[in-house]
Parts: sequence; structure tokens; C-alpha cells
Amino acid sequence: MKATITGVGMSDIGRKTNRPAMAHLVEAAKRAMECAGLTKDDIDGISTYPGKTDNSPGMSPLGTGEVRNALGLKTRWHSAIPDGPSQMGPIMVAAMAVLTGQARHVLCFRALTESSSQTATRRASIAGAGKARMDGWLSYLIPANAMSASNWAGWMATRYFHEFGMTREHLGMIATGERAFAQLNPMAVMQSPMTMEDYLKARMISTPLGLFDCDIPIDGACVIIVSAADAAKDCARKPLVIEAMGAALESQETWDQRADLTTMGAHDSCADMWKRTDMKPKDIDVLALYDGFSIFVPYWLEAFGFCGHGEAKDFIAEGNIGPGGRFPVNTGGGQLSGGRLHGFGLLHEACTQLWGDGGARQVTNAQSAVCGMGGGFIAGSMLLRKD
Repeated sequence: MKATITGVGMSDIGRKTNRPAMAHLVEAAKRAMECAGLTKDDIDGISTYPGKTDNSPGMSPLGTGEVRNALGLKTRWHSAIPDGPSQMGPIMVAAMAVLTGQARHVLCFRALTESSSQTATRRASIAGAGKARMDGWLSYLIPANAMSASNWAGWMATRYFHEFGMTREHLGMIATGERAFAQLNPMAVMQSPMTMEDYLKARMISTPLGLFDCDIPIDGACVIIVSAADAAKDCARKPLVIEAMGAALESQETWDQRADLTTMGAHDSCADMWKRTDMKPKDIDVLALYDGFSIFVPYWLEAFGFCGHGEAKDFIAEGNIGPGGRFPVNTGGGQLSGGRLHGFGLLHEACTQLWGDGGARQVTNAQSAVCGMGGGFIAGSMLLRKD
């Protein structure tokens, strides 16, 4: 028996919306329940990443309890995952919960106001923003001014470029391709066209990553409903089967100490996932790959086995991942042009495609999808298929 996804919902997202996080969450939850044909009385589980926290402005302002109360849920099972297989943790845990009978329908949510909550002294996604002291591995990165994941991803990109001859133009193909998809998605934040010239002229952030290699902080919420297979039979849509999952957590728990910086935890996660299914990369129609930074996309392409190690630049240059490609990546615009929902938006788009609701960006006869979330040492991967 497999766990399933029965509904997805996203709030109206944007930059500096100045709407409370709970307003976004309630909107997304209602849309997800309507998508699934469920009511609040059907939801008996709730799960989130990473739980309520104030370590970065607007990053995770809502906990399971207040969301449960705001929606009027009568849940008997709940979970918040600060540690785990990346941002996919709450969805994977929800799948295990329905398989073990802890719940029948689990509402998994991600809500944030990173755009509205930033101030001159507190910036979203900057390590230790607003804190007086740092410890752990960050304590030796921050003195070197490696304040942001853009710096850490820049190291990885530099090594990958050196080893395999990738150039900024290859990353530009990722960014411009996702922008082309975003223009076909009315929910995406970035709607203006972007040429390769636009990409290359943008200011540098952390060599070799420029402005358009970095995802966009937004305000918004996304909800995924995970249901037991037998409970899903009465839902409004044909459920999407979670065929396989994989997870990774390196013992080093740092971005810079992996033995091979041209790989990530993604490679371990995907290897774990493929062991749990008879399906192969050639069977996949839609790719939802974590793109906190553009360099992550080639890493995930290789990790999932769509091309060999070091071959991603050629795979991308051949036109495989953009509009009209054989393996379209992040068809909703991804986080580079759609907005950063820490992977939840990517899974939302994968489900949208499998249900045939992609509109102008719909992938013809989409039957299966993979989703990878995470960067650096943590990762979660999932394979979905139509039942």
C-alpha cells in the first residue's frame, strides 16, 4: 500500500504583501481542501517544516498549534520537523503517518513572510541575522564573511565549473528557462521576460552566482494534503501515488566539508529513492528540482540520474529542461522566478502537472514526476505517479 497526495493549495503570493502569515495559510489551506474535496472535519493530522522559529525574519512564523486552531481542525496527530530530510521532511513524515494509521488526511504546510519581514538590520536567510553570538559550523564561516547560503553555493559552483567546464551561460539557460515557464504561470512572482543578456548583465552576488541565480524571498503559503490510499478513494481527484521516497543527512552537517563538492546530499537521497521502486529516470515526465540557487539544478539532474556526473552542462545545453524539452524542470517558474516556498511550491507544481491543470505550461500526458528538495548536506527526494 502507498501513501497518496490528494490536494494542493497555494495562497496568492507576492513581494512585500504585508499580509499576515496566517492569512496566507488559511487561503492556501482552503484551496487545498477544495482541491481534495475535503472539509476541515476530515483533516486529522498536521505537519510542517521547520516549526515556529525566529532565527530569520519571516522564515517560519507559524506553528502547528495556532494553525490547527485557526482552521478549526480536530487533529489527533501533529509534527514539526526542524531536522530531517530537508524541507520535504513534513511530507515524508505525513506519508509514514497515514501508512501506520496515525492519521487519515494530513495537512502539510509551509508559510512565510520573508519579503515583508526584512528590515535594515535583519535580512531573510542570512546566518545569525539579529543574533549576538553564533556557534557550530557557522562560527567559522561568518568570520570569513560567508554570511549567506549564496556564498556556500558559490564555493560549490566554483568547484563544479573547474572540474567540468560549466560556464555562467549554462546557468543562464536554467534561469531564462524557468523565467519562460513563469510567464505561463499567473501565480509566479516574476512575469517580465529575461534574455541571456539580461542574466549576464545582472550584478554578481557570490562568484560565479549572480542576481538571477538566487531564489526570490516572498510572502505566501503552500499546503499539501497527504492521505491514506483507502481514504483517498472518496476524494475529488484521482490521488497521486507516492511511489518512493529517499532521504540523506551527512555526518559532517556542513556545506563545505563534503569530500566531493561536485555532489550534494541529493546524490545520496536519490540513490536511496531509486532502490525503492522499479521505475527508472526514463519513465519520468516532470522534474521539480530544488533551485535555491541555479547551481543546484545540475546537481539534482545528475543525482536523479537524468545524466552522468559532470554531464549536466551538455544535458542543459541540448534543451532538455526548458519549455518543450524532454525533461522539463520547474514548470511553474521554480524558486528563481516563481518565488521561494522552500520546495513546497515545486511539489505543488508537480502535482498540478500530473492532474493536468498546468494551463499554457502543461506537459503533454504527464504521468509521473520526481521532486527533490534541499541543498548542501541535507536532501529529500520523492517519486509521484498517477494511479
